[in-house]
Amino acid sequence: MRPRCHRRIRCWAPLLAAAALAWAPWPASAQNLQMGYIDSARIFQEYKDAQEAQARFDRQVQGWRDEAAEKEKAVNQLRAELRDQGPILSALKRQEKEEGLQRAISEYERFIQDVWGPQGRAAQENERATGVVVKVIRSAVEKIAAEKGLNLVLDAASGFIIYADKSLDLTADVIQELNSQSTIGTAR
Repeated sequence: MRPRCHRRIRCWAPLLAAAALAWAPWPASAQNLQMGYIDSARIFQEYKDAQEAQARFDRQVQGWRDEAAEKEKAVNQLRAELRDQGPILSALKRQEKEEGLQRAISEYERFIQDVWGPQGRAAQENERATGVVVKVIRSAVEKIAAEKGLNLVLDAASGFIIYADKSLDLTADVIQELNSQSTIGTAR
């Protein structure tokens, strides 16, 4: 069993790291950093175009649910007919009913997968509808950030960066550093 102090240190480590960063000397460009934030959840609740896009999507989803319910009802009806009439049907008629039931089940399952599967119509339609709204929101965020002289805009709802001045992007430097340390393609 570990001593209790080790667990406490591990629990406090993230806070200590944050405190160390707060006291660390910042480069001159970072000292003038102007930041802001947005709450995207509130924007989506209050932005009329987002509300309309959501309402259109909800109507479409309801249509798919209605269609799925009809297909499920047909499957259940065929299943009940086969159960109730099965004993009195000839072997040929019973086989026809079973095949009809299997087709209906396959059609229902295919519909469900086509609509609600990972790459289904619901996901595609949601992406299309929200993509347009997100693009407009992002444009507004960038405009306001420029007007206010902000370098960085964070999203309070998700924690993702919505806008950042391109000079703050360290991606290329990080990739260069990682590739210089990489052992792939070099003989060490």
